[in-house]
Amino acid sequence: MHEAEISYYEELDFIFRKWNIIEVEKFIGLVYDFLETLSQKPTIGIYSKKYDTCSFVISKQTTLFYKVIENELKIELLLFWNNKQNPKSLQ
Repeated sequence: MHEAEISYYEELDFIFRKWNIIEVEKFIGLVYDFLETLSQKPTIGIYSKKYDTCSFVISKQTTLFYKVIENELKIELLLFWNNKQNPKSLQ
């Protein structure tokens, strides 16, 4: 399983344990809305030249890291990051 998929499900689990299924469904909606926007505007996020990746805050607690592969017209989702985690552990 890819890291983005694992971290997505971990975030869903975290939201469910902390709040409830309604909040999980809201988060899923936010993710799908963002992915739809991202498919139209891949440069919407903040670009890091150092890591050649982009990031976008999907919700107060979650940032999505992704990479735009222009020559393949592809967007690779890398990681859903819970913003409450220690940023030093983000690699």
